[in-house]
Amino acid sequence: MKILAIDGNSILNRAFYGIKLLSNKKGIFTNAITGFMNIYLKEKEVVKPDCTMVAFDLKAPTFRHKKVDTYKANRKGMPAELASQLPLVKELLKGLGIKIVECEGFEADDILGTVSEIFSSSGNECVILTGDRDSLQLINDKVHVRLVTNKETIEFDEALFIEKYGFEPIHLIDLKALMGDSSDNISGVPGIGEKTATSLITQYKTVEALYNSIDEAELTKSVRNKLITGREAADTSKWLATIVKNAPVDNSTDSYRTGETDEKAVSRLLTDLEMFKLLERLHISPSAVDNSDAAETETTELPAVKSISELDDKILKSVSASETADFLFDKDSGKLKIVCGDMAYVCENEKLILEFLASDVKKRTFSAKSVYCHAFAAGSSLKNIVFDAEIAAYLLDSIASDYDLGNLCASYGVPDVPENLLECADVIRLSSLCGVLEKLIKENKMDDLLCNIEQPLTEVLASMETVGVRTDTEGVREFGVMLSKEIDDYRDQIWKMCGREFNISSPKQLGEILFEDLGLPAKKKTKSGYSTNAEVLEELRDKHPVIELILKYRQLTKLNSTYVEGLLKTVGKDGRIHSVFKQTETRTGRISSTEPNMQNIPVRTELGSQMRKFFTSGEGRVLLDADYSQIELRILAHMCGDENMQQAFRDGTDIHTMTASQVFDMPPVMVTSAMRSAAKAVNFGIIYGIGAFSLSKDIGVTVAEADRYIRNYLKKYAAVGTFMDQTVETAQETGYVYTMFGRRRAVPELRASNKMVQAAGKRIAMNTPVQGSAADIIKIAMVRVYKRLREEGLDADLILQVHDELIVEVSEADAERAAKILSEEMTGAADLKVPLIADVNKGRTWYDAKG
Repeated sequence: MKILAIDGNSILNRAFYGIKLLSNKKGIFTNAITGFMNIYLKEKEVVKPDCTMVAFDLKAPTFRHKKVDTYKANRKGMPAELASQLPLVKELLKGLGIKIVECEGFEADDILGTVSEIFSSSGNECVILTGDRDSLQLINDKVHVRLVTNKETIEFDEALFIEKYGFEPIHLIDLKALMGDSSDNISGVPGIGEKTATSLITQYKTVEALYNSIDEAELTKSVRNKLITGREAADTSKWLATIVKNAPVDNSTDSYRTGETDEKAVSRLLTDLEMFKLLERLHISPSAVDNSDAAETETTELPAVKSISELDDKILKSVSASETADFLFDKDSGKLKIVCGDMAYVCENEKLILEFLASDVKKRTFSAKSVYCHAFAAGSSLKNIVFDAEIAAYLLDSIASDYDLGNLCASYGVPDVPENLLECADVIRLSSLCGVLEKLIKENKMDDLLCNIEQPLTEVLASMETVGVRTDTEGVREFGVMLSKEIDDYRDQIWKMCGREFNISSPKQLGEILFEDLGLPAKKKTKSGYSTNAEVLEELRDKHPVIELILKYRQLTKLNSTYVEGLLKTVGKDGRIHSVFKQTETRTGRISSTEPNMQNIPVRTELGSQMRKFFTSGEGRVLLDADYSQIELRILAHMCGDENMQQAFRDGTDIHTMTASQVFDMPPVMVTSAMRSAAKAVNFGIIYGIGAFSLSKDIGVTVAEADRYIRNYLKKYAAVGTFMDQTVETAQETGYVYTMFGRRRAVPELRASNKMVQAAGKRIAMNTPVQGSAADIIKIAMVRVYKRLREEGLDADLILQVHDELIVEVSEADAERAAKILSEEMTGAADLKVPLIADVNKGRTWYDAKG
C-alpha cells in the first residue's frame, strides 16, 4: 500500500505565489486552489497512491511555540487572499474523498512524520509531497519526499539525499542545529554558517558526537569558541527542528484510503468558483448554481420547448416569418439547431441551413464569427444577428479564463433540460442564457458597445479571415535562405571568438562559455546553470564584443524559426494566409490573432520589417495602409482634459519634442534627439503607469534622473496625474475601470494585500481606460470602413488589422475612393477634443504601403 501525504500549507502557499491572482465574477480568489489542484493531479498521476491525506496547520500554538516563544515569530500572517481560499480547498478535498488531518498542538510536519511512521513501520510506502525541505529528515527506505520547486519536482530517496548533502537524512536536524533556519526563526549556533555546519555534520553526524569530541576536534579557535558558547542554542535548535512521529492521529492505514468523490458537491463548488477547466480535468460536469447577478435581473428559466422536429422547407418559412429565433451551428458536424417559440428544430441540410442564416428573422446565437465564416465560404450570408452570447459574456467579464457555452450556462444558473429534449439541450439553454445576459448588458449600459461595435465586428473579422492576405511564399523562402546564411556567419564568428564550438541556443552551454571560459560577471548560479536571458545579456553588452553577436544571432534565429518557417506553414492553397482573429482573448478589448499571430510580425528592426515585403496585393490590385498617429496619447489628452497637451495636438506640434521641452525646461529648438527619445519613453510610459526604476532601464539613465523626468512631466501636465489618481480611486471603489465607450475591466489586484500585486493593479487601472478606448476606436473604424466599402460597391476588402493599423486590398480602379473612405472613417471614428490623424499610403506590398 502506498500513501501520498501532502503538506497542505506548503503546497497551498507555493500555489498561491506561483500563479497570479485569479477570481470569479463574485470576486472570490481562486489562484491558490487552481495551483494546488494542478500540483496534486500531476503528482497523483506520477505516484499512483492507494491512499491520500493532506495535513494542515491549525492557528492554535504548538508544543514548540509554548516552549520557545521566538519560534516562527518572524512569520507574517497568511494574506487575506490566500486565507479566503483555505476553507474552499478543504471543502474541495473533502468532496474528492481525500482525508484532511489537523491536530491541535502539532504542526503539519509532525502529522506527516507520524503518518510516514504509521505506514513505513507496517511495511507500506509513504511519499511526502511538500515544498519544505524540513521533511527530508523523514526519508528512509520506505519514505520518499517529492520536493516541489519553482522549476520541477525532485524525488528524494536516501541515495539522492546523501549525494546532495553528504550525510544521512536524519542528520538534517543536526545541520539545522548548527546553522539554524531563518524561515522558522531557529537560531542555530551564532556565527556558524551552512558551509561550516555541513562540514562538521558530514564528519561527526550528530551535534552530540561533535560536542563529545570538541576538545580533540580539529577546529579553528574561532569555530570552537562559537560552538562552546552556543551549546544551549544548538540543543534548542535541534529540538525545534526535529519532526515528531507521535502526533495523536488515526493509526489505521485503511482510514487513509481515498474515498468516493461526491460529484454533486464538487460540481456545485467548482461551478460557483467558475473553475471549469478543473471540472473538465476531473471529468465532472458543471452544474447550474445560484448567481446573484442573474437572480436580480432574470429568472433563469428554460424556454417552454415542447418537442424537437426536423427542419424542412415548410417549417423554415414559418421560422423565417417569426420575430426571433435562437440558433447554434456546429461547422464540424454541419448541424443547425434552432429554438423558435415552443419548438426546437434540427437540420443537416446545407441548403436549408444557408437559407435560414440568410433570412431576415432576428437571430440570437453563440460565436457568430464562425457562422459568418461558414456562410462566406459557401458564397452566402448571415443576416440580422441581434445578440451574440459569447461576446456579451466577454463584455460582462473580460478577465474570465474561457467563454465556453456550457460553462457560461452553469455559471449564470441556467438549469439542465428534460431528457426528452437532450438532442437540443445546448440551444435550449442558450435561449435562457441570452435572456440573462441581455438584461445584464442593459443594466451595465453596454448596449451600444455590444450592438454597434462588438457584434458588427464579428462579421468584419469573419470577412478578414475568409479573404486572407496574399503571401509571396517564394520570397519568404529566399529570405529564409539569406537568414540561414547570416545565422551561420554569426555562429562561426561567435565560435571563433569563444575559442570552441558549442550550442549557442543552449542556455547551459552558453552560460559556461560566458561566465566560466570568458570570466564575465555572472548573476547567482542556480541548480540549472547560469541565466543567459535577454536582460542578462543586455547588461553584458559593454563587457565583451561577443555579446552583441549573440544578441544578433538570437534575433535572426527567432526571425527564421517563427516568422519564416512558421509563416510558410500557415499559407493556404490559395496562396493567402487566413489568420484567425480573436475577439474575446485580451483583457483590454484589443483584437488578437493566431495561425499566425499577425500582431507580432517584427517591425522594430530593419531586417524584421523586411517581412512586410512578402504580404502583397493580388494582380491588378494594391494595398492601402492607414495607421493612427499616437492614438493613445491623443486619447489620454482627451480623457484627462489637460489643455497644454490638447493644444499641442490641435496645433500639430510634435508632442515628444514638446514634452522634452517641458521636462528638461528648455526651448523646443534646444531639444536633442536623445532628449526627445527620453520624452517619448516618458509619454508612453505614463500611460502604462511606469515607475522610475523601469523608466531608468528603458532609457539608460539613473533611477533618480528617471524619477525627476516623471515628476517634471506630472508637474507640467498636472491633469494627467489627477486623471490617473482618480481612475485608480474609482477602480478601488467599484472594482472596475472603464473606457470612453463603456467597456469595463475588473481589477481584483487592487484588493490584494501584497504591495507588488497592488502596484500591478494600479498599472492596470491606469492603462486600461486609454488602451481599451484605443481598442474601441479601431474597432469602430473597422466596422465603418467595412460597411462603406460594401455600400459603395467597391472592389475592396479590409484584410488586416494590426494594433492601430488597418490594411485594405483594393483594385487599382477603386483605390482612390477606398483610400478616401479609409481616411474618413478612421479619423471620424470618435469625437475627441483633439484630432485623430490617420494618413493613408498605397503600395503593392505591405512594406511599400507602410510608407
